[in-house]
Amino acid sequence: MPRNDLWTREQTIIAFQLYCSIPFGQAHSRNKEVQRVAKIVGRTPSAVARKLGNFGSLDPELKKRGIVGLANRSKLDEIIWDEFHADWNKLAYQSVALIAEKERKQIEKVVNIDLDNLPKGKDKLRFVKTRIYQDFFRKAVFAEYENTCCITGIKIPELLIASHIKPWAVDEDCRTNPQNGLCLNALHDRAFDKGYITVLPNFKILVSKHLDGVDDKTIKSFFIKYNNKSIIKPHKFVPEKQFLEYHNEKVFRK
Repeated sequence: MPRNDLWTREQTIIAFQLYCSIPFGQAHSRNKEVQRVAKIVGRTPSAVARKLGNFGSLDPELKKRGIVGLANRSKLDEIIWDEFHADWNKLAYQSVALIAEKERKQIEKVVNIDLDNLPKGKDKLRFVKTRIYQDFFRKAVFAEYENTCCITGIKIPELLIASHIKPWAVDEDCRTNPQNGLCLNALHDRAFDKGYITVLPNFKILVSKHLDGVDDKTIKSFFIKYNNKSIIKPHKFVPEKQFLEYHNEKVFRK
């Protein structure tokens, strides 16, 4: 493919999935994931890295931090950016389907889904889509927080979980939206899920009175010490106010 060929819609969708899946600071040609995607789309690693920089120029959070990405983005970059934000589920699935097509693999093989042990009564396509959604969301949330618990600063991936702010079961449309996610360690993920802690729209941590009144050194050490502290904000895809408000109003134990 000549290097001056314009990027296609399919190539751009795959590149944007990569943008979501790795920290912005790692979007360079030496990154193995950049090299893998370059091979898939038939571009050089440098070209893919530049494309990620173009997406970075559209990210409002990066702009706030003075990281503006590259300025030579195309109209197609803007279109794909807007389409993902309008329907994360659709584009998350479509990007994996495109990779499967280009690599000539079954889609379940791209995300390592074992259909030989498909639970009885499960619809194959629905099961595969669910796993793709979960994989996309996890990678995106881990990338935006750079594999760091936003409350404690723990950086051990095996201890971290991509937590939904508005629960998975409540709103199907926001299941893969990275702005509906927090990167939390397993303990605080469980506490957040059960409403013992929340994050306010100003990104302050609020501990439930159901824990605040407990006279226990462990509770004080793991929870009370973080009350009214700010979370570590992600570098991109900052949580949306509407999701935080939902958790405050519907999940948090007041």
